[in-house]
Amino acid sequence: MSRFWFALAFFVCLAALWPSDARAQRTLAFDAHQVPEGGAIAIAVAEGLPAGGSFDAIDARTGGALRRAAEADGFRGKADSRLDLRGFGGYERLLVLGTGAAGPQSPRQLEDIGGRVAQAFGKHRTPRVDLVWDGDEAGAASHLAFGAAIGQYRFDKYRSKPDEDAPADAAPGTLAIRTREGAAAGSAYRAQWQPVAEAVAFARDLSTEPGNALWPEEFVERVRTAARGLPLTLEVLDVTAMRRLDMGGILAVGQGSVRPPRLLLVRYAGGAAGEAPLAFVGKGITFDSGGISIKPNTNMWQMKGDMTGAATVVSTVLALAGRQAPVNAVAVAALAENMPSGSASRPGDVVRTASGKTFEIMSTDAEGRMVLTDALWYVQRQDRPKLVVDVATLTGAVVTALGGDYAGLFSRDDALAAQLLAAGEASGEALWRLPLRDEYGKRLESPIADLRNGGGSPGAGIGAYFIGEWVDRALPWAHLDIAGADWNDSADPTVPEGASAFGVRLLDRFVRDHHE
Repeated sequence: MSRFWFALAFFVCLAALWPSDARAQRTLAFDAHQVPEGGAIAIAVAEGLPAGGSFDAIDARTGGALRRAAEADGFRGKADSRLDLRGFGGYERLLVLGTGAAGPQSPRQLEDIGGRVAQAFGKHRTPRVDLVWDGDEAGAASHLAFGAAIGQYRFDKYRSKPDEDAPADAAPGTLAIRTREGAAAGSAYRAQWQPVAEAVAFARDLSTEPGNALWPEEFVERVRTAARGLPLTLEVLDVTAMRRLDMGGILAVGQGSVRPPRLLLVRYAGGAAGEAPLAFVGKGITFDSGGISIKPNTNMWQMKGDMTGAATVVSTVLALAGRQAPVNAVAVAALAENMPSGSASRPGDVVRTASGKTFEIMSTDAEGRMVLTDALWYVQRQDRPKLVVDVATLTGAVVTALGGDYAGLFSRDDALAAQLLAAGEASGEALWRLPLRDEYGKRLESPIADLRNGGGSPGAGIGAYFIGEWVDRALPWAHLDIAGADWNDSADPTVPEGASAFGVRLLDRFVRDHHE
């Protein structure tokens, strides 16, 4: 055995023995609506501190001390404000969150409240925290719990020492959701929202893993493990199968790496037999150096997350299967590592894809659209889907245009675009529709091939147009460019700093609201 293969075998064995990711997350529990007389609790109040509810109950219990404390602190219940009291009125800790204008909270607002509470108590040394919610919104407990679950996500797998500020106890404790729905709310959460929370965590795990721990074959194995016990079928195409199908797009990207590419399909049949599935196709570049068109060193480390599109679509189908959604769906992960080497593709090379269509490589760093050509062709041929949505960290241009606040949406189908925009608004993973003009095709003309893989501006629109050339014009199709939205530089209530798993909540909501 050569030194290289021995070292690789050793690393694989070491990775298998590596301790599992300890996220220090609190267990979620559900209980009756009641304000405990002590311990650590969180409540919410509308702007103006209106009379009634848990706030008044605690204020009365403390002889008016809570309102006096709020006055002294200038707390009036404005949205996103908080009053954090330690050792107050018999409570170990009392957290009062402001919700803004009085009235029912939307599911998205409830999720933010749950996330804010989970993050606030993430390092608090107490075995139990009670979140008391006075509202009577349908499903409030599930949304509070869902927000708490995804908001308290942590990735500590590779830390040699635990966080010094974290609780010393091995068990992180419990967060009890107290609503008028009572303990019965737990069943609804576990059936409908826990699978989505777990899918978000799985996608974040994949996107956070370094390139030396996650490569195409390893991605497949992680998904295979996550799919155990779920009503899913997996299909994996290796290099031999891809060559047989003339998948020149994905092979051209992967040929510069010692780690071979893979095409992974995850199928879920929860709908009517024979009904055309929803197809979600994801870019899965497990590390993107740019290839021969190599990227600058600055922030290249972030290219370990260039497979977030694949992580998103696979995790979405895991969530659909976990909650037994009444739909048929297929996720396609186009997996490759884009590296420079003597065997790598070159600018100027002409690539023939499985569809027969050819393109000339202008930049090997425009690799995401290259792998998607064959993935899109294959799922259309094999599954005859009713629609296709592809998800990719595709361009820096969309980051320049939208920052991290929105992902770019491109589509030739107005109805599909409207559904995705609505799902983005409802889920908190916002989209902004950008133009997709036929004139972009002229900028991709090649003198020696059917088209080029890039050229000209707008860069995000040009990339979307190229991808769309491999989708049947009669098929509803949308492209989501999630570059920028895939990574949070600072935490928000439901997305801690780091990988966001952008798109899992969006696509789940898209399916719930428009296809169930």
